[in-house]
Amino acid sequence: MRSSRVSKDTSKLFERASEIVAPRRVTRSLSRFSYAGAGALIKSGTPDIEDAVPPAKRRRIDSDDGDDAPVVKVKAETLEEALTAIPSPPPKPKPKPKRERKPARKTTDPDTGEATVAPPSDWEDIYNTVKKMRQPGGIAHGAAVDTMGCERLADRNASPKDQRFHTLVALMLSSQTKDTVNAVAMQRLKTELPAHKPGAPIGLSLDNMLAVDPKLLNQMIWAVGFHNNKTKYLKQAAVILRDKWDGDIPDTIEGLMSLPGVGPKMAYLCMSVAWDRTEGIGVDVHVHRLTNLWGWNKTKSPEETRHSLQSWLPRDKWREINWLLVGFGQAVCLPVGRRCGDCDLGAQGLCKAADRKKVAEGRRIKGEEEVKVEKVEVQEASEFF
Repeated sequence: MRSSRVSKDTSKLFERASEIVAPRRVTRSLSRFSYAGAGALIKSGTPDIEDAVPPAKRRRIDSDDGDDAPVVKVKAETLEEALTAIPSPPPKPKPKPKRERKPARKTTDPDTGEATVAPPSDWEDIYNTVKKMRQPGGIAHGAAVDTMGCERLADRNASPKDQRFHTLVALMLSSQTKDTVNAVAMQRLKTELPAHKPGAPIGLSLDNMLAVDPKLLNQMIWAVGFHNNKTKYLKQAAVILRDKWDGDIPDTIEGLMSLPGVGPKMAYLCMSVAWDRTEGIGVDVHVHRLTNLWGWNKTKSPEETRHSLQSWLPRDKWREINWLLVGFGQAVCLPVGRRCGDCDLGAQGLCKAADRKKVAEGRRIKGEEEVKVEKVEVQEASEFF
């Protein structure tokens, strides 16, 4: 087979190229890319780049002193001392365990099998903290109930019988009425209620209540809530006291509750104040609201709250709890606008219903005030010396 002229010329060119020697020396850095000369590369074909380039040798990272730097031996004791000198990070604070909050609940004694009622958790801490706030100097001291409560509205210059009647009238007027308004109405009755006959003393007494015209009585107590109904209740109760109780108030809970307009709360409070006998707890809206707010009980009415409290609260606290919680509810834990930032219960984490934002703000303000006091004390001490 005859070859064309072009093919013959091409073959001669390749043969001459294989005989060409490189005119200059290949540098060391590029020598690893040379494979048996250009002729061998052309004859064998182009290899794969992965096969053509050998893996690079790892460079040893020496110290700054060079390859010949001497090795410094360190004693184990010195190393241990150096490691000991390194301060260890402070331990993470353990999370505080959550307070166990349980309302009053029925339990059974495993030994006797007797059914009892376990008090709510943290109740003593809450009770003592509130009591501290109600003492002179506390944030809840000086509430309206402290000076104008029903137990303080009787005229101490009147006879014991009239004082008991004053307490009963004050309690009957107090329903759905603020202590300040009730105190004004009572003061007017004690000073302006007409005498039942000429020459008799003016003021609040059973005889004068029996003789007063209902319209005039209604005008004298118009500021209290439901004054129309209370006018009728007072007139009816006066007749019952005259006819059935020898002109005095009943000395039993049943007798007091038989009077029109007198419920369990008024009856138990009246027994404590008028007769100095505590036979139950007087539960009003404040006591009912606060004890449910703290989780002491889960009740729907003041009467349910009374039964719940009396099942576990020590009897020596039955009388003061009304005064304690009513004043606290008037001064600190109001129905609207609770002062959680000023309350010690919120600061100590005792109230589960506390507003956290208000508590945090109260702590911040209290901390700033304490810093100011310390600065003043330091300044006064420096001036003294």
